[in-house]
Amino acid sequence: MSTVLSASAPTSFEIKSAQLPLVALLLKTADLGQLAEEMTQRYGDIPDFFDHDPLLVDLGPLQAGEQADSPVDFPALVSLLRRFRLEPVAVRGGNDAQTAAAELAGLMPAQDATVQRSAAARTPEAPVQQAAPAAPAPVPTTPPSALVIDKPLRSGQQVYARGRDLVVLAMVNPGAEVIADGHIHVYAPLRGKAIAGARGNAEARIFAMSMDPELISIAGIYRTSDTPLPAEVLGKPGQVRLVSGPEGDKLVIESLNP
Repeated sequence: MSTVLSASAPTSFEIKSAQLPLVALLLKTADLGQLAEEMTQRYGDIPDFFDHDPLLVDLGPLQAGEQADSPVDFPALVSLLRRFRLEPVAVRGGNDAQTAAAELAGLMPAQDATVQRSAAARTPEAPVQQAAPAAPAPVPTTPPSALVIDKPLRSGQQVYARGRDLVVLAMVNPGAEVIADGHIHVYAPLRGKAIAGARGNAEARIFAMSMDPELISIAGIYRTSDTPLPAEVLGKPGQVRLVSGPEGDKLVIESLNP
C-alpha cells in the first residue's frame, strides 16, 4: 500500500547543492614555529596575498613523514593561518587523535576531500590518479584580463596579479618582484624575482625576453640564482614551466630562440 503525502514549496528558503573553492595547506611538520617562520618569509611582504580564503588543512604529508603521530596544536595553527588572512574550515588525512583535536578547534572532518594538481603539469610517465566524482562544475565565466605594467620595476617594488596573468613591458630590476596567479610575461630583461602560479596553478609559465632572474617559481617550486642558468638560456629569450616526473616536480627552463 502506497501513501501519498501532500507537499508545498517553501517560500522562505531553498536547498541547493553548491561548490566552495578551497585552498589547501599540505602540512609537513607539527613544528608551528618553523611553519610561521617559513610562511612569513613567503607571504610576509604580501599582506593581501590571501583574502580570507577558506582553507583545508591536509595532514597527509605529515602522516607520510617521521612526525606521523605528533600532536598538532590546532588552536595555534588556526590563529597562525588567520594572521595571513586564511580561514581554516576543514581537515583531512590525520589519525584519530589529530582529527579529534581538529574538531575541538572548530574544523570539520573532510576525509573525502581531494587536493588536485593540474593534469597538464604531469609528464606521460607520471601516474594519474582517478579523482573522486565531483559535483557539477559551475558555469564558466570570462577570465579577467591580464594586469599590464608598462614602467620599469625598481629594487624593492612588488606587483601581484591576483587571479590573472601579469604582463610587464619594461625591465624587472634586481630586487624587484613580480607575482601572478597565472602566467608572467616580461617583454624586457627579467633580473628580479618572478613567481607564477602563486596559488598552485601548475600550468602557469614564465616568459621573458632576457632570462637572468634572481629567483623563479611556479606553484611553489623554485630555483634561485645560486644555481646558474644554462648558457643557452642566460640573458636570452626563454620560458619556464613545471613538469612532474618519477623524482618529483621540477622547473624546466627552455630557450625561445628557433
